[in-house]
Amino acid sequence: MSTTPHAQPQPHPPHHEPDAPRDLVGIGIGPFNLSLAALAHPLTELDTAFYEQRPSFDWHSGLLIDGARIQVPFLADLVTLADPASPWTFLNHLKARDRLFPFYFAERFHIQRAEYDAYCRWVADSLPGLHFGHQVDAVRWNPERDLFEVDFTQLDTDGEAEALGRTYTRNIVLGIGTEPYVPEPLKPLVEAPAVPVVHAADYLTHRDTLLAADHVTVIGSGQSGAEIFLDLLRARPAGREKLHWLGRTEAFAPMEYSKLGLEHFTPDYTRYFRALPERVRDHLVTSQWQLHKGIDTDTITAIHDELYDRTLHGGWPDVVLTPGVQVRTAGRLATTKVELHLEHLQQDTRSRLTTDAVILATGYRERPLDRILAGLDPYLRRDSRQRPRVDEHFRLALDPSISGSDCHIYVQNAERHTHGVGTPDLGLAAWRSATILNSLTGKETYPLPTRTAFTTFGLDQQPQPRIPHARHAQVLTPLVDGTQEHRR
Repeated sequence: MSTTPHAQPQPHPPHHEPDAPRDLVGIGIGPFNLSLAALAHPLTELDTAFYEQRPSFDWHSGLLIDGARIQVPFLADLVTLADPASPWTFLNHLKARDRLFPFYFAERFHIQRAEYDAYCRWVADSLPGLHFGHQVDAVRWNPERDLFEVDFTQLDTDGEAEALGRTYTRNIVLGIGTEPYVPEPLKPLVEAPAVPVVHAADYLTHRDTLLAADHVTVIGSGQSGAEIFLDLLRARPAGREKLHWLGRTEAFAPMEYSKLGLEHFTPDYTRYFRALPERVRDHLVTSQWQLHKGIDTDTITAIHDELYDRTLHGGWPDVVLTPGVQVRTAGRLATTKVELHLEHLQQDTRSRLTTDAVILATGYRERPLDRILAGLDPYLRRDSRQRPRVDEHFRLALDPSISGSDCHIYVQNAERHTHGVGTPDLGLAAWRSATILNSLTGKETYPLPTRTAFTTFGLDQQPQPRIPHARHAQVLTPLVDGTQEHRR
């Protein structure tokens, strides 16, 4: 049985000489850059390459808990909302695996996380032009050639340096993703051995150790915290659960999932948000937490059902669920326990909690672009809080000496401060990728809808972004990549 889409011929990947510039180099291969690669695949006029440090595609593997579902419909795959006829759709993945009829009868609009991960791996294993085991070390501007230089290290199967390489490109897209966020008071505990204090991103890796702990505390009141608490609860005996679940939010609140509420995750709202003043955008980002940091109602229901079932024979489960709490400080007690110093934000009271293990479901933060773009710092244009400015085509605002050469750096999931709450949402992945490709090609390669929401978010209609003209570069003969320069 074939696992490669057969709706269209697979183009033979071109050979590429070290000095021949590419049209686009992607840095990082998560779902968003994988979406871009999939939609760029049939565009034979574009020479693209994508680099990823990890040896293979990996999407939140520590959170692929049995039964956990993604919070967007399966139509929010890598390509469908821009090109439903693409061979890289989730439905075509099911067809390739002979699972289309079982999925039809399962009637699942929201698929499991593990199933979404398997779909992305199928695409990543099939697409040409993806270079895993390649760590990008530096990005520079070469003013003599009017091109970006991208230096990378090719890694062996053990993650050790194998060869150095360099490629040149007119455009770059950063899809470096997010990184686990650990609150300052808990950082020393995460870095120390003995007592397990782990971020939710590594939950499954440490699950057996956490289940064996006498008392476990989960910190974080979002979806990941809820799923982990439910998984621990189901695995522990009735009456001897010994679980604490703490969160900073005022309640273990449901995610906003009304039909009109979901229109905040549309291109219409993204355009509206971007046109707002910076101070208004910053306020909105913090106030809209329930649009993306709440808990889906099915998970809340499952938690309550599990707790209720444990009261059927009298007594209450040995669990404590407390919202509105922050961890002020934390430290080790002896060698096998952790002591958390807590503060209740509404009561203005403090207490201590002793526990044997801590799971930090404290979310993720965007990886700073400065790490990878250090060599371009003088060229970056920033806002009043020193964040990169991002235009309607998802391009960083650069010095005219670069942008005037029609060379650009695009970003994926690094523009929440300019594009709003939908930035990390999988449902906008295909639309953003199509917007980037339309900008690159200078034409409506992927026709996009002019209206996507019933809600009109402002009194003035926002103009549709104009597709910039493509740079007509000299036609070059495709040659091979420069992966050979130096060996270590």
